[in-house]
Amino acid sequence: MSIKEKIEQLRHELEQHNYNYYVLDAPVISDYDFDKRLEELQKLETESPEFYDASSPTQRVGGAVTKNFETVRHDFPMQSLSNSYSKEELEEWEARLKKAVDGDIEYVCELKYDGASISLTYENGKLLRAVTRGDGVQGDDVTNNIRTIRTVPLNLTGDFPDKFAIRGEIVLPFEGFAKMNAERVEIGEEPYSNPRNTASGSLKLQDSAEVAKRPLECLLYGLTGRELPINSQFEGLEKARSWGFKVPKEAKLVKNIEEALDYINYWDIHRHDLPYETDGVVIKVNNIHMQEELGSTAKSPRWAIAYKFKTEQETSVLRKITYQVGRTGAITPVANLVPVQLAGTIVKRASLHNADQIEKLDIREGDTVFVEKGGEIIPKIVGVDFSKRDPNSEKTQYITNCPECDTELVRAESEAQHYCPNYNGCLPQIIGRIQHFISRKAMDIEGLGGETVALLVKAELIHNYADLYTLKKEDILPLERMAEKSVDNLIAGIERSKEITFERVLFALGIRYVGETVAKKLAKHYKSITNLMKATMDDLLNVDEIGERIAQSVIQFFSSEENNNTIASLQEYGLQLEISAEKLANLTDILQGNTFVISGVFSKVSRTDLKKMIEDNGGKVSSSISAKTNYLVAGENMGPSKLAKAEKLGTTILSEDAFLEMLN
Repeated sequence: MSIKEKIEQLRHELEQHNYNYYVLDAPVISDYDFDKRLEELQKLETESPEFYDASSPTQRVGGAVTKNFETVRHDFPMQSLSNSYSKEELEEWEARLKKAVDGDIEYVCELKYDGASISLTYENGKLLRAVTRGDGVQGDDVTNNIRTIRTVPLNLTGDFPDKFAIRGEIVLPFEGFAKMNAERVEIGEEPYSNPRNTASGSLKLQDSAEVAKRPLECLLYGLTGRELPINSQFEGLEKARSWGFKVPKEAKLVKNIEEALDYINYWDIHRHDLPYETDGVVIKVNNIHMQEELGSTAKSPRWAIAYKFKTEQETSVLRKITYQVGRTGAITPVANLVPVQLAGTIVKRASLHNADQIEKLDIREGDTVFVEKGGEIIPKIVGVDFSKRDPNSEKTQYITNCPECDTELVRAESEAQHYCPNYNGCLPQIIGRIQHFISRKAMDIEGLGGETVALLVKAELIHNYADLYTLKKEDILPLERMAEKSVDNLIAGIERSKEITFERVLFALGIRYVGETVAKKLAKHYKSITNLMKATMDDLLNVDEIGERIAQSVIQFFSSEENNNTIASLQEYGLQLEISAEKLANLTDILQGNTFVISGVFSKVSRTDLKKMIEDNGGKVSSSISAKTNYLVAGENMGPSKLAKAEKLGTTILSEDAFLEMLN
């Protein structure tokens, strides 16, 4: 077999496995085997650059940087849909249809996913171009970013037309969104406001490698083109699915509006079970010839309509806008509201996110505002009732100085957030950093809580987290609510924290963007805080999964004399600021590339020790079984559903003894 034939064979195999995993949710090989084949293909392509193909599976990782997104005119306009909110409005729409076309009308009902609209153009079965909706007539070419999304096929299979476009929605599943936000909170960043805006913003990131890290999906819903090989919308969905696209299976063919209403009523309740945000149902005339006959208005097709689910919304009066300072110095404006009941809870406050959001909605103190619960979880202000605005109200002027220390705020060109740069003199930042330092996943200091930290700082007993190790019983006892026993527990907890391992101490330092996972990688790579402090930008970028933003943050942290003095104090007080010789001897890479799930009760080692053993030997530990899981370490009394899922996916199941044997 020639090099070219081998490359083509590997590309075809990997495309099929990608389709099995991301579209069918039915993988037939492990992630490890997939990665090995991908590595082999990358090696062959590197050695034989003459066989480069932009549609190769190796191009999914991104790396292309787009400074300016080219504006492209759509071959077929991307029109918006007319909205309806009641049975009567749907019946009126159907009555208009029946006047315009002859014969019985069937409909296709599809869930209206809340994401960013995209138009994908394919030529000879290859992705040619991906363009955002824009103004409907023209949009931005975001092809480099879209190529990184696994549910967008780069090469099609089957009886596809020579050239056509397909419309869809780029969405961010709740699970992926929650994980991204958890990681941002962990490193001291503001969480993203909602999945839709995050998905939309992802499409315009300049570095496609950053887009590749986000768990975006593309759900397709409509073919456009000339002389398409379909006679109906439903047939088009089935064809698209057969060519390799991820087409939601919830779409349903119905005979009349009554059946469409049954579909709407069902999903109005069950939409909360879906993995994505959805805000309604789209109803389309099924017959393509009827669609053509009905045509479009200047804005919308006559043959389709969106039924919008009612979002629970209330009005309240915005009493005052206040500003919070986070431990990283990020400023968050907060709307303080007249209490209002919304989705079963009393809402008194809502985040206003940043200055741009206040400006965009023109929110002012004293306004009557519309409050919704985004995704039924986080209260948000979605608009202002201008009819009730006091004519003498004044436009909101975003603060220019920190509300706590009066330092002038700064705002980087690439960021929406304002920051207080007074790192060592702003009280909420100091308290926030120490609270992070003592938290459960960091130093886990028993007997010391967030309120006590604030008490100690305000009493000027501590000024940074190193000062915790200088506290004496007689200093703390006079403070409010501090009894002798609680003080003894606090002092003992601080002393015990000196045994906490290096990677957790590194996480506890609160270096921006250095969360739990990054701290483990840096600790394992550099072995000691001394080595890490000496690391250059180039050194850091060579560490697995460390990007420019993290590297810059680490360099900046250690360039501060005060931070270095604090670390010197921590060393003096006996904290673990290097990996012990014993642990170094036990670190290996024998489990590298493998993901484990631990379930059940174990007799020889604890679950915590099992997790540590896996990570110390290069493996990863996950909480739930998926197609990416290589091994399930099964103890006694393991849940039957986990076992059944592992068996269904073909995951290797290890007993406690078998796992320990694997390590030996």
